[in-house]
Amino acid sequence: MKLIRIIMLGLLLAGMIPATAGVDDAVQAYLRGEFNKAAVLLRPVAEQGDAQAQTYMGLLYERGKGVPQDYAESVKWYRLAAEQGKADAQYYLGNMYRNGNGVPQDEAVAVVWYTKAAEQGKAVAQNSLGELYASGKGDVKRDHVASYMWFNIAATSGNEPYIKGRDKVAKKMNKKQIEEAQQLSREWIETHQQ
Repeated sequence: MKLIRIIMLGLLLAGMIPATAGVDDAVQAYLRGEFNKAAVLLRPVAEQGDAQAQTYMGLLYERGKGVPQDYAESVKWYRLAAEQGKADAQYYLGNMYRNGNGVPQDEAVAVVWYTKAAEQGKAVAQNSLGELYASGKGDVKRDHVASYMWFNIAATSGNEPYIKGRDKVAKKMNKKQIEEAQQLSREWIETHQQ
């Protein structure tokens, strides 16, 4: 039994067995506000490619918790996790582009990352798309139908601000545009929430 433990430990240290327990412990430390401990526990797992650990490393660097605040380092970790399909990281990376933190501000790139997160059902990313399409800032063309659609999809989560966003943009639309946006919302929900 002792030999098996030694072999398992060796495989774990070599990165051949995922260290999910380490991620769980690190996340709990983060949630308790033990950011230094979280950073120490997360780093080796993040460096091995764990997307959840990478996302939390991005949060630590973005917020300057347990590590010095460093937006570029935050973007690095978010991107690693986002490219693996981690919806939270895709949303956070979208925020970094939207606000120009650690990268040049670029709402069009933010839309790309928000869309990837939104397609996975991340309501806050859906809401952010609604906001960007409503404002039409930067390289994003104002599109009230798309804005309403994303707000409406996000509103299915029951979050009051998302409902208010949808209702606000609806005041700028005619009946035909609202019907089109509602139809697009229904089709998206039928396709993505099975």
